[in-house]
Amino acid sequence: MPLPIRTRFQVASDQSLLVYFDSSHSREQQSQISKAVHEQVRRLVRLLEAEPVPGVRNVHPGYASVLVNFDALQLRPEKLQEILGGCLERMEKVTLPEPREVEIPVCYGGEYGPDLQSVAELRGLTTQRVIELHAAREYLVYFLGFVPGFAYLGELASELVTPRLPAPRKSVPPGSVGIAKNQTGVYPVATPGGWRLLGRTPLKIFQPDRKEMSLLAIGDRVRFVSISREKFAKLERA
Repeated sequence: MPLPIRTRFQVASDQSLLVYFDSSHSREQQSQISKAVHEQVRRLVRLLEAEPVPGVRNVHPGYASVLVNFDALQLRPEKLQEILGGCLERMEKVTLPEPREVEIPVCYGGEYGPDLQSVAELRGLTTQRVIELHAAREYLVYFLGFVPGFAYLGELASELVTPRLPAPRKSVPPGSVGIAKNQTGVYPVATPGGWRLLGRTPLKIFQPDRKEMSLLAIGDRVRFVSISREKFAKLERA
């Protein structure tokens, strides 16, 4: 059965080509998170990993796109688009691996979650209800970006959908768990950031000396588990 996802190409630079997947005829809805589109993004990435195209340097998935970086001395955009078009025609046969299930312990509020109270006030909830809603869902890792190991997870319960901070913090501690719009994520390293921080995990999300440097990978399923400060300290020392 034909895939109900439209695709289009866009030259991003003299060395990169974007493949967009659109699941809606509405221009306003094209940027929304979609599991159906995500599956097609994963299929194309997996196919390009299994059958590397000579001249392609890197492949970067997004919510609804795949950015393909290539060597302009080996490939022209027109030729790459032709090759990718052939890949798109074969994507139905691509088998995706079973998703991993990852639990991330989180100590909510206090110094670990400085925005928990303000999120509760903005959404007309108690802080406990915010925690319950955030920890109740299973989240999908749509893609990694921004900094190494930062996984974009969706989707939040509608009651928690909250805009980013008006001005980003100059430094967010590693392990901080934040939300922005209908997304949530964990900061893997200390970095500036504008997501609203609900808590922090003692787990090391990104370790460059590990074989698998990032704890999370595209397609993983993630659950957050609320823990006490005592449990946080114990896990941090482990």
